[in-house]
Amino acid sequence: MRTKAFGLVALAASILLIVSGCGGGGGGSQGPIVVGSVNSISGPATFPEASQAAKAVFDQVNASGGIKGRQISYRAVDDKGDPASAASAARQVVGSDEAVALIGSASLLECQINTKYYEQNKILSIPGIGVDPACFNSPNISPANVGPYNDMTLTLLYGSEVLKLDNICALLEIAGNTLPSYQAAIDKWSQITGKKLKYIDATVPYGGSDYTSYIVKARQAGCQAVTVNPVEPDSIGQLKAAEAQGWNDVTWLLLTSVYSTNYAKAVTNAGKGVYVPAEFYPFTDVNSPQNKEWHDLMAKNNIPLTSFSQGGYLAAKYFVEVAQGINGDVTRESVTKALHEMKPVSNPMVGDPFQFGTANVHSGGTSGWPVKLSTGSNQWERIANDWLRIPAKSQ
Repeated sequence: MRTKAFGLVALAASILLIVSGCGGGGGGSQGPIVVGSVNSISGPATFPEASQAAKAVFDQVNASGGIKGRQISYRAVDDKGDPASAASAARQVVGSDEAVALIGSASLLECQINTKYYEQNKILSIPGIGVDPACFNSPNISPANVGPYNDMTLTLLYGSEVLKLDNICALLEIAGNTLPSYQAAIDKWSQITGKKLKYIDATVPYGGSDYTSYIVKARQAGCQAVTVNPVEPDSIGQLKAAEAQGWNDVTWLLLTSVYSTNYAKAVTNAGKGVYVPAEFYPFTDVNSPQNKEWHDLMAKNNIPLTSFSQGGYLAAKYFVEVAQGINGDVTRESVTKALHEMKPVSNPMVGDPFQFGTANVHSGGTSGWPVKLSTGSNQWERIANDWLRIPAKSQ
């Protein structure tokens, strides 16, 4: 989410290495419980905090005796943001390591590459951060985060229904097969509000060197607010292009992908401000009781305080709670059964209880906590007293 490398999703769409060969795996023993994850740890776009946070949770559990007296052996494998490596990584943890589940993954493209393989091997995955559409359209994958598509609906809802903005436009950065998912998110907002976007440009490039032409067209279209699905460097470039054009009365309705302390420091003039519906309780509110346990564990392990580490932490917490409730041995089969039959698990860091269940798709959470980056403040501020939610009737 933090670099221009989202364009790799397009490459993933064309390769889709679905290697055959189903393995049983996950057999019970008195040895360690193997849990895996596939992550973009190196390469052009990285998400190391998610798997680091998951490991911190598992280490904490191991220090307290493990699960049913067994230690958790966590295998976080690097996919390098590469389709072939993502396929290989999944086969290592699922086939060779015989993991009972995949927990805390964070990758640009691994869901799309591996979803069929997970179905073949009857293994479930709770990514810490789901990114590509396949993370939210598989019976075997249920991310801990809201995801960029419901996040798009939420940011539009905040703009039109809370800020009462008219003439909202969209500048969409599309890679691979993501356009239908973003269009569905916009259509959901239209269904809820009865409103339509004034202008949509779905040709905005990832990693563009100059966004002036896109900004000029949006301004000429009469946009009062602009929603974008950017990575951080692109958003910074877009805001600077707007500033250079003297477009200082525009409101930016963005996604959690830009919610970071580095982004806040880099943005000098954001027009009327940047608004984001944070997927988890705002991590910049470090003294909040909602974040205390996560914050303390991250600080103890020197893990950055980010939305990515929140997602990895929560995915691990969900797994531990379910695994500790299993009657009998903890195997791939028993974990899969327990996740399918689990009751909803609540956590103050999220607006929706987590429940894997047996649905054919898992569309992610439906709540975000609004935060704002004001012009020139270089600080995110929490601007709501409760979660912003997508109405149930539209889900």
